[in-house]
Amino acid sequence: MRVNIYYGGRGLIDDPTLFAIEKITKVLDELRVTVERYNLYEERSNITVLPKTMKDADGVILAASVEWYGIGGYLHQFLDACWLYGDKECISRIYMLPVVMATTYGEREAEFSLIRAWEMLGGLPCEGMCAYVDNHVEFETNAEYNLLIEKRTENFYRTISKKSTAFPNSSMQVKKKVLRSSTLSLTPQESEQLSVYVSNDNYVKKQKEDIEELASLFKGMLGESGDSDKYIAKLKENFYPMDDMKAVFRIDLVDENSSLIIQIDEDKLECYRGNVDKADVIAKVKTDVFSDIINGTKSFQSAFMSGDLSAQGNFKILRNFDTIFRF
Repeated sequence: MRVNIYYGGRGLIDDPTLFAIEKITKVLDELRVTVERYNLYEERSNITVLPKTMKDADGVILAASVEWYGIGGYLHQFLDACWLYGDKECISRIYMLPVVMATTYGEREAEFSLIRAWEMLGGLPCEGMCAYVDNHVEFETNAEYNLLIEKRTENFYRTISKKSTAFPNSSMQVKKKVLRSSTLSLTPQESEQLSVYVSNDNYVKKQKEDIEELASLFKGMLGESGDSDKYIAKLKENFYPMDDMKAVFRIDLVDENSSLIIQIDEDKLECYRGNVDKADVIAKVKTDVFSDIINGTKSFQSAFMSGDLSAQGNFKILRNFDTIFRF
């Protein structure tokens, strides 16, 4: 038999929940049960992958410390991860013992929250233990309290051993008819792999950057941006060719996270959203400033001189922008 303990407190030395789970662990060890404990405050960067640790578990203990309100953030995150990435088929066979020790009001509400959450996940909650602890030393040295913890732990062991059947509850019907854990149809293996990706901050950041880049690219390719149509139309309308002028401008519109490419080959002009490997002039500007330029209220050169526009590249070509485009 295997039991996993998920401790959601902060690991404070006077936390009565720590005493309770250490007592529970001792009893289970005597019953030859394999016990694995996970301190969520130590595993906070990997909470999304913890549901996979329940694969071989026959029972779990959710241990909460009520310090001011509710079960605490770490345990909430763990239960969220179980809902989003956990194997519901696996959870449906696991018995759960809620352990809640409070140093303030709310231990019964916290215990009820854990029971309801486990029912929503499809698991099997057992009779738990909860207590208000005013003085942790008195609580830990009280023989009757120690005996009560032992008895509840033994009952939990018997429940798992006998694979006791629980009465059906309405939470399962709500889960089937109303609640949806995901709009994606994923296998347990795919959900588990997704949880690994979610726990990797660098991967998530890179994916967001890639999505933004692709969105910007396709937005420009499909012509869905009203501003890009306005910019391109204005540039073509006010284009005055120069002899022997060949240049490529890349205008980075920083608040749109996209670039406007202007390619000039004497009397030929091509404008589009996208990117180029090489540009004679690379300018960075906000859309409102670039709008002022194409509306004729500000010149390209004056925007550069005032610092509203930054540029690098061939400054001779940069100075010709106001000659090529007369707004």
